[in-house]
Amino acid sequence: MSDRISQVNGWLDGHQAKAFLVTASVNVEYLSGFSSSSAALLIGGDTVHLFTDGRYADAAQGADGVEPVILERNLAAELGRVLADYTEGPVAFEAGRISFSAHESVSTSAVELVPAAGVIERIRAVKDAGELAAISAAATVLSTALERVPELRPLGRTERELAWLLERTMREELGAASLSFPTIVASGPNSSRPHHVPGDRVIAPDEILLIDSGCVVDGYCSDCTRTFATGTLPVELVAAYGACLDIQKRAVGEVREGANTKVLDEQHREALASHGYSAQHSLGHGVGLEIHEEPRLARTVDASLETGQVVTVEPGVYLSNLGGIRIEDMVAVASAGGDVLTAVTKELVSVA
Repeated sequence: MSDRISQVNGWLDGHQAKAFLVTASVNVEYLSGFSSSSAALLIGGDTVHLFTDGRYADAAQGADGVEPVILERNLAAELGRVLADYTEGPVAFEAGRISFSAHESVSTSAVELVPAAGVIERIRAVKDAGELAAISAAATVLSTALERVPELRPLGRTERELAWLLERTMREELGAASLSFPTIVASGPNSSRPHHVPGDRVIAPDEILLIDSGCVVDGYCSDCTRTFATGTLPVELVAAYGACLDIQKRAVGEVREGANTKVLDEQHREALASHGYSAQHSLGHGVGLEIHEEPRLARTVDASLETGQVVTVEPGVYLSNLGGIRIEDMVAVASAGGDVLTAVTKELVSVA
């Protein structure tokens, strides 16, 4: 963890702040290894203070590289009361991670608070070897589960039932700790809705079946989408699948160190338009401790990919009231290209 703390201190050296207050639980865990629903870190120089309440006192004493400070359970109010005892300020805080009411409470401190957005998230974006191993393990579990979809006999089941069977496969049979997000199972015309919630619709013959799922292994997420056929598809959907597959393969081939996130998304939008389709979402996003994190492959984000980042590549074609196609892989960024982590066929598989 010391290297991660050093990066935060490095950021402080270039900004007008004496310390950094970390309040997002996912970032507290990333920087300290301490997992809690009530915790904050104050980073500045050689000392890292870990604030939590009595429920976590024993666990906090066992955390490495931090000095525990046990407060009452209303942590934001307590920080407002004691923050000035631990730093002179100014103190940078996670502007995108703290509620308005919590900020009001912390602001009662005499210490000046300086907003800082996305600092820890940018550090988290580049994964170390251990993180990449965990993400790869989660991707392997997910890929194995998706390969088993035909064995789950989707025809005649409801979307909700198939989503549960897939979750049970990943957790009970393959060892996932949890889902990284609620599984999307979308059949027939429902598949034309990118974020469809599985319901009681029965999966029928001769239609599209879109499954977007992910699981957590060792704290890290995976994410993959595959689109299946339940028999003979209309020619429009066959053409849409072919176009989406071609666009996805080409986009995966462009993922490498130095590639521009905005350009990657714009290229995918242009490719969709050349086939007569329009993009309903960006090309992809980072994956790690959270299912959506930095970097984003979007036309609104102008950044360069770095080795060690993990991104999704997920173009989609959605034909209203008919069906939708999405093909999504996780790709680890490297200097010479991208390493695809989700090893499950992208060819159109029939589950009839």
